[in-house]
Amino acid sequence: MEDNSRSLRSAYEEAEQKRRSTETSFDSNSAAFQGNVLSAIQLYEECMSIAARISLFSPNESLEDISTVDLQYLLLSFRLAELVLRINGRERRANLQRAQKSYERYLKQLDNYDMLEKSDATLLEQYQEAPNTFSTASTTDPATRRNAKIQRFKEEKALRQKLEYMQRNPQVIQNDDAAARDLQLTNIAYCTHQSFQSLESIGQELHILSLAPPSPPPDHQPRPQDTRERGGRATDGYSERLDAPSSHLSAGMRGPLLDSKGKPLRPFTLTGKRQELRDGVFKPDHSLPTMSIDEYLEEERRRGGMIDGGGPQSQVTPQVDEDDMDAADRETMKAREWDEFVEANPKGSGNTLNRG
Repeated sequence: MEDNSRSLRSAYEEAEQKRRSTETSFDSNSAAFQGNVLSAIQLYEECMSIAARISLFSPNESLEDISTVDLQYLLLSFRLAELVLRINGRERRANLQRAQKSYERYLKQLDNYDMLEKSDATLLEQYQEAPNTFSTASTTDPATRRNAKIQRFKEEKALRQKLEYMQRNPQVIQNDDAAARDLQLTNIAYCTHQSFQSLESIGQELHILSLAPPSPPPDHQPRPQDTRERGGRATDGYSERLDAPSSHLSAGMRGPLLDSKGKPLRPFTLTGKRQELRDGVFKPDHSLPTMSIDEYLEEERRRGGMIDGGGPQSQVTPQVDEDDMDAADRETMKAREWDEFVEANPKGSGNTLNRG
């Protein structure tokens, strides 16, 4: 029994060392990091196998029956779930479900020993009822949900500060079994908070993955070989060249147009404008303008697209012909109306609201 216990302790220490090495690495995509993760997972699985073989935990025991040294082994399933979530690869859904089962096993083991707080026991019941839609603040009221999140955060922060204090002051737990036991229980309570948050995140990610379209099955059929990719020549005479080979021109563009029965032997165009076709050979390949600039400006002026006037010419007062009595009368009436308007509206009479 003692030999098995020492074997478990040795495997657990090696697993913890490997896990801490993954927490100090910043590149989670590197091969070295993923190798350490897989090695740590194997070590924790070995620890779980040893603990099951020696019946380290029994459903007939209570929390008081577990020694202080053995309390750390209650975190085996939790550590395993943490590491599984760090695996990168295509089997993301399977890894999420595997981590989910490990968290469930960890929480159920704590529940068997009545180690869960009342709020955590309620959350475990809610999770068991609807694991896919589980939330640490399952309420439709935003204010209540926010308060619940804040309360969970404060509890977790207090546990983390207590752990950091005990870890910075190891003399507190030296030769004091009660303090060492309190440290282990505090660490378990902190990991319990982390477990519920991880279960909520896993449920959300599994829901998102369920909405993704299924990946197409792998196509193992050989791809047809394309001679154009090898730069070769196709057997059917296909070519990407725009100009036909001279052999095609000599074979297809010569000879009679019609056979003896009047059937066309090659495409042709009936036209009587031989000179026009000859002249079109050397014409520009772009469209030439169909009107001059003056014609364009005149067309724009007719359509109203141009406004005449303005410039210095607009300041020149036209001279009225004295012999044109009608024009003189119009100018006189225009000046009279302007004088009457100025007398009725003196300067500044309109600014009645913003006078300084």
